[in-house]
Amino acid sequence: MPGETSTIRVEPLDATFGAVVTGLRLADLRAGEWEQVHAAWLTHALLIFPGQHLAREEQIAFARRFGALEFDIAPISNVKPDGTLRVEDNSDDVVKILKGNMGWHADSTYMPLQAKGAVFSAEVVPTVGGHTGWADMRAAYDALDAATRARVDGLSAYHSLHYSQGRLGFNPKDKGSEYSGYGFHDGPVPLRPLVKVHPETGRKALLIGRHAHAIPGMEPAESERFLDELVDFACQSPRIYHHDWRVGDTVIWDNRCLLHRATPWDMGQARVMWHSRIAGDPVTEAACAA
Repeated sequence: MPGETSTIRVEPLDATFGAVVTGLRLADLRAGEWEQVHAAWLTHALLIFPGQHLAREEQIAFARRFGALEFDIAPISNVKPDGTLRVEDNSDDVVKILKGNMGWHADSTYMPLQAKGAVFSAEVVPTVGGHTGWADMRAAYDALDAATRARVDGLSAYHSLHYSQGRLGFNPKDKGSEYSGYGFHDGPVPLRPLVKVHPETGRKALLIGRHAHAIPGMEPAESERFLDELVDFACQSPRIYHHDWRVGDTVIWDNRCLLHRATPWDMGQARVMWHSRIAGDPVTEAACAA
């Protein structure tokens, strides 16, 4: 009806991407509001919704508006099921994953289907640190010099959680691990182009990050150095934003054109976030034939 969505405000961040959206309740989106949210997501790639305080089933329902889910909801947390805090050492496999996630990455590039996006919400936040950062790989691709852009357009890389965790010395224990093993699959290691064309906007973006390695045709050391240099270049201002979480915040990001990472915090303090992952389209997010 006329005026249905007039209270929605979309305020762009001071970066090449991202916006803060207010004036709506994600748990009660009307059709016109959803259309505005979806359009803003394709434009800005990251949307921040302060003070939503979504129940878990509400978060799942919101995520499902964007497509089928890779998984409904899971905690990203240093709090054990019994309420105690995990020990910050090299013995806890969940902590190893939390620390690994402090490197820039895109979700599920190490799986047969790269994720389309993710919804993330804050239940408990530490007093200092524990931010989430995102980096705009569309703007990064656009900022490359002509020679590098021509080079990356013809390259691919393998993606592996075994590689990225192993590079840090963080692979899980062979037996008795508390980590579910998600991503530590025994199937083929996906091969993906270094440049991804967004299936809905047509924009090109770098597809790099900590899981990428072993560019075919390059020596391992050369490949590692080149990929590290790309990440260092790409993840710089004004192409980055780090969110200082408040309890009740909800965000959604487009995993097809952004990298993200957590930042360190004192793990003597609890941090409880809830993650819903939107599955990739098999037509556009499948790995290449290796």
